[in-house]
Amino acid sequence: MTRHYFCLMNKWYFLLFVVLFSECKNKSDKTKDGNNENETPSYVNALAKQVADKPDSVGLRFNYISALDSTRNYKLALAQIDSLIIKDKGNYALWYKKGQISEHAGDTACAIRYYNSAIGIYPSVDGLLALANLYAETKNPKTLNICQHIDDLGLGREYDSYTAFFAGVFFSRTGNKEKALFFFDKSIANNYTFMESYLEKGYVFFDAKQYEKALEVFKMAAEVKNRFADAYYWQGKCYEALNKKTEAINKYQQALGFNSTLAEAELAIKRLQ
Repeated sequence: MTRHYFCLMNKWYFLLFVVLFSECKNKSDKTKDGNNENETPSYVNALAKQVADKPDSVGLRFNYISALDSTRNYKLALAQIDSLIIKDKGNYALWYKKGQISEHAGDTACAIRYYNSAIGIYPSVDGLLALANLYAETKNPKTLNICQHIDDLGLGREYDSYTAFFAGVFFSRTGNKEKALFFFDKSIANNYTFMESYLEKGYVFFDAKQYEKALEVFKMAAEVKNRFADAYYWQGKCYEALNKKTEAINKYQQALGFNSTLAEAELAIKRLQ
């Protein structure tokens, strides 16, 4: 199962102060995953028409861009954002959204550049967290500076949990197991329902082939959130590494029960049976 990273910043919303509409798409253009215009979901086409009819509607435009992003039509989503930035280069929200879309498209370097542009306009916590996310994954020590800055703001335990998590990811990616575990524990202490901290802590033990310790972490995650499919999947991985096939199959089946899209779990069951 691919270890995916999550986006914390979807919980914050921004007002876009924008005008004018530019339809920057040739009908032969294709989305990143190969879908062409004829395969675009009907609700996205409906939004495009609504925006064309009311080009000055901020809400419609934002909904359209978000729909393009969610359907992986990153090229057109970025074109739409660019057409707005030309008219409003000092708009924090536009640069932040461009960073998000680039991140979703897998263009980490551009995402980092656009998030930096956003916080250069307004150093918001959400922008800083977005940067800490990507800096941690790319082993950039700037992660720690950002996390310390946010901690110094004294925003509360939820933010302390995020910053500890990002610091933990940085140390995990750079091979400092002890510090990684320290910060993941700190993250969990500030928010015991933060599932990603449990997963990353478990990964540290799993990668070190300490499967029993990893198993205990993933079990704890399942106790805190008993329908969290990833916790059962990784328990299965641990049992499989420990050559306990029956237990592994059981956990993979539980994972599929909570998330039927976990193809890795299904393949693991077939492999072990």
